[in-house]
Amino acid sequence: MRGFRAKVLLCFGMGLLLLLCAGCSPTREYHAALVLADIAARDSPSRWKSVTPAPLRTPYVYRVENRRYKADLYQSGQDALAGLLLVPGAAETGKDDARLVAFAKSLARARFNILVPDLDSLRKLQVGPDNVRELIDAFTVLSRPEFSPGGRAGIIAFSYAAGPAVLAALEPEIRDRVNFIFAVGGYHDLNKVLVFSTTGHFMDEGKSKHLRPNAYGKWVFVLSNLDRLSDLADRERFRAMCERKKENLAAPLGDLAIALTAEGRALYAFITNQDPHQAESLMKRLPEGIRNDIVALDLADKDLNQLSSRLILVHGYDDPIIPYPESRALSRAVPDGQARLYLVDGLAHVDLKPGLIGKLRLWRAVSALLAERER
Repeated sequence: MRGFRAKVLLCFGMGLLLLLCAGCSPTREYHAALVLADIAARDSPSRWKSVTPAPLRTPYVYRVENRRYKADLYQSGQDALAGLLLVPGAAETGKDDARLVAFAKSLARARFNILVPDLDSLRKLQVGPDNVRELIDAFTVLSRPEFSPGGRAGIIAFSYAAGPAVLAALEPEIRDRVNFIFAVGGYHDLNKVLVFSTTGHFMDEGKSKHLRPNAYGKWVFVLSNLDRLSDLADRERFRAMCERKKENLAAPLGDLAIALTAEGRALYAFITNQDPHQAESLMKRLPEGIRNDIVALDLADKDLNQLSSRLILVHGYDDPIIPYPESRALSRAVPDGQARLYLVDGLAHVDLKPGLIGKLRLWRAVSALLAERER
């Protein structure tokens, strides 16, 4: 019976996708299928590109009080219906990452005005509490009437950037204007994420599970926290470690680790630990500045009942950076009906290679995003 039901669902899903892609009617669901296919195609030709005007990408400079920022502004060739603040993930290419640019263009074709800020800290692979203020400032500009018609505006964030996005949306300055947040591979409990990134262990509905984490992910955590180390020599040693691991994940580090101060050794012990039972005690020994940042960026201890935004959460079952139960926990931390969760096979963090069921769930997620243009 279960096998028959699965076959029925597969046939139904395949038929539905074929119907949507057949061009039978210009509905939101049909557009969602075209957008999803275009996102997967990136810069290659697609049906979506052939039926929509090419978006315009222009450099944009804005100021909020005495703070000056640079960004890219993507505008549709048609009248925009809503505004989007697209937050780059922690990547050296920042707003110029080829995948991010293609993604922004796909959504701009869907009649979103899109602001992509150029955040120096994220280019340096450093996610920190200061990002919250930067996102508040960026959204303040994005939510202006000329960019967000009818006040329809939201935020899209990937990976660790989803945390600062939610924290920004909690702030009274913009809370009532952030209509929605679309988060891919985000987190809820940062402590659990760090345990996973070092040991590969995580909990799913009370069951302990293991997935091989991204081997370089924990070194990105180190890069994010170099400025929290008081000893300049420790900072340089850890920077050298990160460079070695970037070139060769099997590279030995003993010659650098032996010279660390007590503060540096505490960080090194946490990063190199693979025992989940030791992780919590090692985390408590981290330098105070690092522990303070973890608390500041954590969502598990924040009152998310104050969040006005609707949440559209997408997460891959095989995500090697942040485990999928984090998005489930985030969806449960807000009032009932405020979050929609889409768990997907074949979505390795932010790289898209889903199977049929994954495509159906992603299609529903993109359709929910497009619906925000009409609310």
